[in-house]
Amino acid sequence: MGAKRSLGRSFGWLWAAYAVSAFGTRLAFDAFPMIAILVLHAGPAEVSVLAAAGLAVGAVVAVPLGPWVEFRRKRPVMVAMDLARFVALMSLPAAYALGRLGFAQLVVVSVIVAAADIAFRAASGAYLKSLVPPRDLLVANGRFESTTWTTTLIGPPLGTTAIGLLGPMVTVVADAVSYLLSAAGIRAIGGGEPRPARTAAPRLRAGGLLEGWRYLLAHPTLRPLLFNTVLVNALIMAPAPLLAVLMLGRLGFAPWQYGLAFAVPCVGGMIGSRLAGPLVARFGQRKVMLASGTLRACWPLGLAFVGPGVAGMVLVMAVELGLITCIGVFNTVYATYRLEHTATDQVARALSAWTVTAKAATAALTGLWGLLAGITGPRTAIALAGLFLLATPFLLPRHDNAPSRERKPAPVAT
Repeated sequence: MGAKRSLGRSFGWLWAAYAVSAFGTRLAFDAFPMIAILVLHAGPAEVSVLAAAGLAVGAVVAVPLGPWVEFRRKRPVMVAMDLARFVALMSLPAAYALGRLGFAQLVVVSVIVAAADIAFRAASGAYLKSLVPPRDLLVANGRFESTTWTTTLIGPPLGTTAIGLLGPMVTVVADAVSYLLSAAGIRAIGGGEPRPARTAAPRLRAGGLLEGWRYLLAHPTLRPLLFNTVLVNALIMAPAPLLAVLMLGRLGFAPWQYGLAFAVPCVGGMIGSRLAGPLVARFGQRKVMLASGTLRACWPLGLAFVGPGVAGMVLVMAVELGLITCIGVFNTVYATYRLEHTATDQVARALSAWTVTAKAATAALTGLWGLLAGITGPRTAIALAGLFLLATPFLLPRHDNAPSRERKPAPVAT
């Protein structure tokens, strides 16, 4: 029923813009690590540094952007961030064609893309809350989540095949063009967008973003949800470069096999995102969020046992299918819950603080896991991440003691 409901023309353009940029991003699945490994011949430590540095510095660069986004029209911000990512990504094939591509440029571009992504997410979250009625937020988030996993299912196999046929930069170009098309789609939404009222003098430094953190940390259920999602995402992403090195290097998987192993299980995300609505209708939002959040922590340990050949691919696919199905349910429910329980005048700052925290934590753990892999080996480091994940469900909110939607949390001081 919810999947067929029309949310209007404006949402249709926003959804289309998201779909094309998501497809471009998934087409370039792990493009930077693959370029570092296959073109620059980087090892595990360098690949981890690339992933960590881009996230960490991008998060720092993005710190002033949350307060800046809060008091500006959201659509122009989203268009500007898409264009910034287009220009940054196109610099890579240009440098490669001239024989000047280096590791430092990969890091700089990853920083720009990460910072622009944080600002875009903050603006798009606030814009979605103003665009869609509260009763339709779960449906809207379900469509975004389903699109994410659909493009992840299709994109990586096509991308890795294209790299094999056309060279390492083809997917980077496609990703860049997708941001250009996304900007055009957002512009096509049209209509007026009122400028947000300024509740205080604008703060363009960290002080403004601190309001977002104070808001989240003062909230009885957003606080544990923040801690849980940040830690889970970091522990899933930190060993990802090590798994790429293990599979593409020591275990001898071809790039297309690596892409296929992670693409096929994404059907689970499509299933999970569609199940979220019916599950919430039957069991309630909190129970579904708790159950799916717990189950998603149980799968990644299995990746430590991946071996060569068909058996190794089957193992990766099975683990990822279980993980991604649970994530598809959880992400749809938690994204809706987060928007419902965040005051309208705090959305951009709260989402910016959330994303900065997530990226900084992922960067820190990615760097740490790279060092750990240098001491213990990639397989042991992957296993340790899986073991730590088993403890994360204890951080999920156990009681629905959040303020009601009618009675918002007390505003933080400005």
